[in-house]
Amino acid sequence: MPKAAHIIRRSLDTVYDGAGALAAICLVAILLVISLQVIARWAGIPFPGSSEYAGYLMAAASFLAFAHTLNRGAHIRVNLLLSALGERRFWGELWCLAIASVASSYLAWFAVKTVYWSRKLHDVSQGQDATPLWIVQTPVAIGAVILAICFIDNLVTLLLTRRDNIRADLTEQSRAE
Repeated sequence: MPKAAHIIRRSLDTVYDGAGALAAICLVAILLVISLQVIARWAGIPFPGSSEYAGYLMAAASFLAFAHTLNRGAHIRVNLLLSALGERRFWGELWCLAIASVASSYLAWFAVKTVYWSRKLHDVSQGQDATPLWIVQTPVAIGAVILAICFIDNLVTLLLTRRDNIRADLTEQSRAE
């Protein structure tokens, strides 16, 4: 692999792993918010917006984890169908990655557009917290953009090398479990 390609590969993997780490932080934050909510109830202290914060963190965790999870082979894939294609598996993978690239790019476009309009219109949540929605929509948009980049990355890699970046060893390991 040429040096530039190696640098790009490592950079993209770092972005995917970083987004996965942020997703893990969001999950820990959900635990903290729910624990504080329970403690607040026991103590009779109001904690307005705690359910909304947990929901915002769940959405952020989900979208930030998508690309990391994809490259780890942990997403549900139609391996049975792809395996049945035999020699034509490349074409099945190509079709799947092309459709996923288009769909995730479309999702990313509208996620970013939603953040833009929420900020421009000063849209706030309807809950007691009245949080500006652009703040809680931004991690979702970032995760959607990273997912689109990941699918396009896998598509380009498949076209250039006839293999995607999805780690087969982890896919095989998950199948064995």
